Amino acid sequence: MGKTAGNAVWLDANKTSPFAFYQYWRNVDDADVMKCIRMLTFLPLEQIDEMDHWEGSQLNRAKEILAYELTQMVHGEEEYRRAVEASEILFGGATAEALRGIDEQTFLQVFEGVPRFEISRPLIEGGVGFLALCTEHAAVFPSKGEARKLIQGGGVSLNKRKIAAVDCMVGSADLLSGRYLLVQKGKKNYYLIVVTD
Repeated sequence: MGKTAGNAVWLDANKTSPFAFYQYWRNVDDADVMKCIRMLTFLPLEQIDEMDHWEGSQLNRAKEILAYELTQMVHGEEEYRRAVEASEILFGGATAEALRGIDEQTFLQVFEGVPRFEISRPLIEGGVGFLALCTEHAAVFPSKGEARKLIQGGGVSLNKRKIAAVDCMVGSADLLSGRYLLVQKGKKNYYLIVVTD
């Protein structure tokens, strides 16, 4: 599927991750959702005919059904569950505790395409200021001034927790799966800081 190689959706998990596969179908155009359900799923025709009259928010439910049917068919129930969990983390109201609860494989799958920066373990073990971490050691922000402004406006999170103070410190206890920090700038910009040994 897809008109260009960059937008292609592959059945091979090595070419399109189960998460990306799920997201593709979850975000299909409203105008195409019923056509896709009719052509690509094994739902009973009576059920599809009933869904043909759905409008507005019901189309979101149709997209959920499409994403479920195709993801579990191609990648299995477990990968479908992981994709939903990952989507909740990225786009839903998942908490910092929920983020800590996911396994490393799912975590890496979710944040596969986000910009990554590497830092050394001694830096984080000794504790480092959030501003210095995200400007001097990882280029999340072009300047400390921009970082301060966004933090003061409530637009920066670390591991799904708002950074409340510009002098916030980051240490080993903040690491996810023992080696990751997730910085969120605004609503949709994620950055992964990876600790190397």
